[in-house]
Amino acid sequence: MPHYMIAQVKLKDESWLPGYSANVHGLVHRHGGKYLSRSANVTTLEGKEYEADVIALIEFPSEDAMNAFMADPEYAPYAQARIAGTESQLLGIDASDVAGTIDYLAEGD
Repeated sequence: MPHYMIAQVKLKDESWLPGYSANVHGLVHRHGGKYLSRSANVTTLEGKEYEADVIALIEFPSEDAMNAFMADPEYAPYAQARIAGTESQLLGIDASDVAGTIDYLAEGD
């Protein structure tokens, strides 16, 4: 089942961005992932305004592939640089429907 990573990033220091942007896309791809969006065009449609500077949405073929990317030793220095230069939150979500009423999604828990 596909899994999606949602990265919400508030920049504190931008010095890590060039190396991260130039290298992490290839690591994501190596684990079967692909970016669906990596955008600074963030609009709050409802609720408290979110203060992310960038939100990325990445699709992986499975939870194992997503976790393998996160655990890849080659990713570790880029992750540390991102953590040091941002306030960020990474979320993982599967392609299921908790209500079980969308026929093209797997029924979720």
